[in-house]
Amino acid sequence: MAETTVQAHDAYSAELFRDAEKNPENLLVVKNLKKYFPIKSSFFKVTVGNVKAVDGVSFIIKKGTTMGLVGESGCGKSTIGRTILRLIEKTEGEVFFNGEDIFKLSKSELRAHRPNIQIIFQDPYSSLSPRIPVGEIIGEAVREHNIVPKDEFDDYITRVMEACGLAEYHKDRYPHEFSGGQRQRICIARALALNPDFILCDEPVSALDVSIQAQIINLLRDLQREFGLTYLFISHDLSVVEHISDTVGVMYLGNLVEFAATEPLFAKPLHPYTKALFSAIPVPDPDYKMNRIILEGSIPSPANPPSGCKFHTRCRDCMEVCKYVSPDFAEVEPEHYCACHLYNSPSRSAELAKVVAEMKRQEAQKAEGKK
Repeated sequence: MAETTVQAHDAYSAELFRDAEKNPENLLVVKNLKKYFPIKSSFFKVTVGNVKAVDGVSFIIKKGTTMGLVGESGCGKSTIGRTILRLIEKTEGEVFFNGEDIFKLSKSELRAHRPNIQIIFQDPYSSLSPRIPVGEIIGEAVREHNIVPKDEFDDYITRVMEACGLAEYHKDRYPHEFSGGQRQRICIARALALNPDFILCDEPVSALDVSIQAQIINLLRDLQREFGLTYLFISHDLSVVEHISDTVGVMYLGNLVEFAATEPLFAKPLHPYTKALFSAIPVPDPDYKMNRIILEGSIPSPANPPSGCKFHTRCRDCMEVCKYVSPDFAEVEPEHYCACHLYNSPSRSAELAKVVAEMKRQEAQKAEGKK
């Protein structure tokens, strides 16, 4: 009975994004994406379990927009980004880029698509080779993919560097000669040089101090307007996400629990986890009294997540159904999606009540059998 329920849940959630990849406005469509990392036994290397880093995530990013992705450390944000770019292979699901399934591309086809999908890494210190001058770091992939003719190469790299706030004389310098903010500008220039449609920003400002963060965020917004870029912006800083994003997805333990446009999401979060997360945003007013929602307990292990809703062990609004059945990722309000049983329709609640009753009956039979 439990297996049937899970299948019904996946089908119900997947229905929201049916044929979304055929809409020309959608640049990236992710459907039921899963990425499991096997746990091996120490001696025989037999798979004894899986770390469910990404466990059935679906969302859409429209062309020329920015989607923010937030959540606690270890919830699977960076894994989603790397799987979308095929830096690591998926376990299950589909990822459509401009209507084409990325995971069905051959090696040669994927290589041709690489310039269109770029990444800005979190750490500007370790993501740049210390042995290569900046001009070569930015231009290496440009030369490899034949982005511009050879006689235009130097001028092209100069234009890209100037667009990112770097001077031409920086070409011959090495990464250790730059500050943290300048290094991140080099990382942005390296991604921008390939003339991409989509850039994954994996916590690009978390290693920088606040004044430099503002400069980098403003640079990303200026480049988006100038070149028509589309971003997936992964961050812990909710204030930064609110500033730069058009839509926001909230993740918890490998699942997307809420997704909506930025303004309605921050004005009226629906999921209990989102409410707790947003209650921690500091307010620059000494007289303001914060109504902080403190979550009890610790984050469960992604290798052994709780049954039903993964958040039910820490949720103050937990109901009986939450312990048994995973909630549907449903459209609660126009273009505002949430995975929570609090927003089930009466008919869906009645249906799940029967499922829970059956599961509890089976549990009682097993317990009786053990006696």
